[in-house]
Amino acid sequence: MSRALAILKDVFGYHAFRGRQAEIIDHVAEGGDCLVLMPTGGGKSLCYQIPALLRQRAGHGTGIVVSPLIALMQDQVAALSEAGVRAAVLNSTLSGAEASAVERDLLAGRLEILYVAPERLMTPRFQDLLERTRIGVFAIDEAHCVSQWGHDFRPEYIQLSVLHERFPQVPRIALTATADSVTREEIVERLALQDARVFISSFDRPNIRYRIVEKDNARQQLLTFIKAEHLAADGTHDSGIVYCLSRKKVEDTASYLSSQGLNALAYHAGMDAGVRQHHQARFREEEGVIMVATIAFGMGIDKPDVRFVAHLDLPKSMEGYYQETGRAGRDGLPANAWMAYGLGDVVQQKRMIDESEADDAHKRVSSAKLDALLGLCETAGCRRVRILAYFDEASEPCGNCDTCLEPPATWDGTREAQMALSCVYRTAQASRVHFGATHMVDVLRGNASEKIRQWGHDKVSTFGIGADRSVSEWHAIFRQLIAHGLLVIDHGGHGALLLGESARAVLKGETQITLRRQASKPAKSGERTARGTGTRTDHTAGMDEDALANWEALRKWRTETAREHGVPAYVIFHDATLAELARSAPDSLTAMAEVPGIGAAKLERYGDAILEALASV
Repeated sequence: MSRALAILKDVFGYHAFRGRQAEIIDHVAEGGDCLVLMPTGGGKSLCYQIPALLRQRAGHGTGIVVSPLIALMQDQVAALSEAGVRAAVLNSTLSGAEASAVERDLLAGRLEILYVAPERLMTPRFQDLLERTRIGVFAIDEAHCVSQWGHDFRPEYIQLSVLHERFPQVPRIALTATADSVTREEIVERLALQDARVFISSFDRPNIRYRIVEKDNARQQLLTFIKAEHLAADGTHDSGIVYCLSRKKVEDTASYLSSQGLNALAYHAGMDAGVRQHHQARFREEEGVIMVATIAFGMGIDKPDVRFVAHLDLPKSMEGYYQETGRAGRDGLPANAWMAYGLGDVVQQKRMIDESEADDAHKRVSSAKLDALLGLCETAGCRRVRILAYFDEASEPCGNCDTCLEPPATWDGTREAQMALSCVYRTAQASRVHFGATHMVDVLRGNASEKIRQWGHDKVSTFGIGADRSVSEWHAIFRQLIAHGLLVIDHGGHGALLLGESARAVLKGETQITLRRQASKPAKSGERTARGTGTRTDHTAGMDEDALANWEALRKWRTETAREHGVPAYVIFHDATLAELARSAPDSLTAMAEVPGIGAAKLERYGDAILEALASV
């Protein structure tokens, strides 16, 4: 551990390990295999980077990191290079000459860490290259990609078991931030890690505030949220990611936010590749950019200061939601996970599952995963407790999610549930056809439309019995009945509703149903909420005038330096390190060495320039 701590301090600039990092590093450095489950922002990278450096410096060879994420590889290699580590990457972005140069360095033992895409790793040519190379450790990042039950299955990952077969003496560490018990079991099976130790850290991200609102003009709700929580008085705003399901919605939302004065860009697979790459580069390198994207964006983005992740459409699973929201607040400072959700989202996701080409087993698993996410959306209890329970972790109410901060009112909805369930039964009985929630609401409210009369549903006993409740109230009731399993969406029935197995007990009065009351309307656009996170001032909280002046001078220096080096600003120094420099204002290199995040290489490279920047204030 003394050697590991020395690397932690000299290379990365930190004085102590967090959580189970030390235990994991010691195990791998000693030649052991392991599976590591640790949330985004929990320090997974150090768990393989430090053992790789330890083993390379002990003569075992280069650390090989397998990653499917080009952006993450580039960021990690840039950060390692800045810290004085001999690191390189092999992926499709390199020219033939560049790739050959990296391979020569690998064969010559000049590399400490090499990042490689799984497709490249599995080629016979690269396998032969590895046979002629000394290898210290294999790190398999994003290991959930190996599981067909995971949310991001990658077929090429299945072949990674060959590493154990061809290089049995090389320790392997597989890492992921999101995997339920079924996914974990498959990772172990697929990667032949049956004899490996499993390290499961807490999945909790206490700095993230989870908030889920009922859809009511979601685009306007999004703007209200951003202005209330992430807009400064000078008009600048935080970096954030907004996820949409369709490409058209991505473009429309980005255009709308831009028209409202926000710095918003679009990103989806159908865009021109050059434009897409330019937008991604701007998001990585500039401050205060909002990326509106499909889920094709974000994996591997190592940007630490994303202050919010918003969803305008329901994700496919709890794993997907947790991974996507986990891209906020990687620096450990307060961040928001915000989502607008409605009944149409449920119908759309169910339809996508039903119309997919997956077999019945996969469809059942996908439906169960979606149901778990619906339970999160509709819970009246702590969001965080629900999320952590999904990953088999017990917890107490967090006090930092919307349902903890403003507990939703509940009410006895048994009578209304009986009305809704009876309406589904009566209309189907009358017409031998099943209908969706919108049609049910029209029947219950007594709306004698042409369609209602056509099917004779103005004659059923449930016609008009729910006229005392609004359309939005009935939609909220139907949404919750689906989440409770009392109603199910018909396979291939275009959103048609069927009675669930537990509906009979409710109809017979044997079961009482408790429902959430509809939330009150959100504040108007631009009104800052009473419990706003204030993320715009977190870095400078408590700073006096001198420290604030230091902060601005250091930010200016960092921006110029990052531009010169062609890397994002956070690769030079994270905001947390910059803020500590601003507060402590070290007047010597010795004092500066004590600031977290400044290792020996960065001290030598940037120390004098930092002192000069501070002296100029």
